[in-house]
Amino acid sequence: MAVNVLALGLNHVSAPVSVRERVSLPVDLVQPALTALRSEFGGAIQEAAILSTCNRTELYCAAEPQVAEQLPAWLAEYNQIEAGLLKPHVYLHGRDDAVRHAFRVASGLDSMVLGETQILGQLKEAVRAADQAGSLGTLLHQLFQRTFSVAKEVRSTTAIGAQSVSLAAAAVRLSERVFGDLRDAKLLFIGAGEMIELCATHFAAQQPAAIVVANRTIERAEQLAGRFSASTMRLGDLPDRLAEFDVVVSCTASALPILGLGMVERAVRQRRRKPIVMVDLAVPRDIEPEVARLDDVYLYSVDDLGVVVQTGADSRRTAVVQAEAIIDTRVSNFMHWMQARANVPVIRDLQATAQAVQAQELERATRLLAKGESPEVVMEQLARALTQKYLHGTLTALNQGEQREREQLLALIPRIFPSGNERR
Repeated sequence: MAVNVLALGLNHVSAPVSVRERVSLPVDLVQPALTALRSEFGGAIQEAAILSTCNRTELYCAAEPQVAEQLPAWLAEYNQIEAGLLKPHVYLHGRDDAVRHAFRVASGLDSMVLGETQILGQLKEAVRAADQAGSLGTLLHQLFQRTFSVAKEVRSTTAIGAQSVSLAAAAVRLSERVFGDLRDAKLLFIGAGEMIELCATHFAAQQPAAIVVANRTIERAEQLAGRFSASTMRLGDLPDRLAEFDVVVSCTASALPILGLGMVERAVRQRRRKPIVMVDLAVPRDIEPEVARLDDVYLYSVDDLGVVVQTGADSRRTAVVQAEAIIDTRVSNFMHWMQARANVPVIRDLQATAQAVQAQELERATRLLAKGESPEVVMEQLARALTQKYLHGTLTALNQGEQREREQLLALIPRIFPSGNERR
């Protein structure tokens, strides 16, 4: 059965963070999920990769066509979500649409921040995880290699990434709306990953009064803090020290909230109605959403920041058109490669059949020569036999086929059997 390229998932456009966080997979759980996926579908899924970020969770598969109908239910069951709750937020692409989606994702066209580059690195990590899990084969390997090439071409030949507003810059902007100048503000960063490092870079440029980094592993916190002349603290100290900070930015891989409603309520009372900005960039969320109901707390999720970063996107519309044109061309190229790959078994069978006929007739000619037959007669018989067998299938189809089949074959014959002038 023919193998199809499938892309199934949900992202910041199709699903709110409350749904995305329920299907988000930490890096260490991607390989077990790939194993479970292939175990569930057996040989029907030959290859698979999973991309999971704060803005999307997507499955890329080389699979038999019937798998497409069953993937959404598997995704819901695996994450222990009611299928009816997940279904409205899931998109499913097949064949050229799946390839186009992968190209757009890697190029930053499908991101909350138009043209952002972080997604390309995340996609490369997803490919490495699939390779380590043994679920990456020829088809997806070729797809992703071309995906990376397309992303590079788009970024180098268009202005898609020019003047893009990052989530980190948006977090600074929202904090400035509350406090104005941030030079007197005390900042707390929870986590020590790439997103926190990016946010710290943007906030540090505003020369705040103090920066503190809290992380489960204090060594990683110290490495990050050293770059910004910041201090560190342990996560266990959060309940006692949260009230010190005017801006809190959190992005960890925790499966459960780090800052609960009760902890934040106590901090607000200690601050005596002085506002506090809390930015939650994690999926699943680090801060309980109920915190947003508290007076004097300005809580922003990754989706809230997405609204901010859309400002100014119109100025890059020309670059988007150029990028889409590049992607369309590269999709056509990949689909041509897929079709050529699908034709390989047919070509091999055709060549094997021709070689068998050739061997049979050569053996017959050799026997005739051994009996003393004239070489000229044997060669004539050999040529006649090969010609008859060469034309037998086509002539039979012309004589016995339906009218429509004969018309189609007649249109192809000049290409299959070019005239002597065309062969020269």
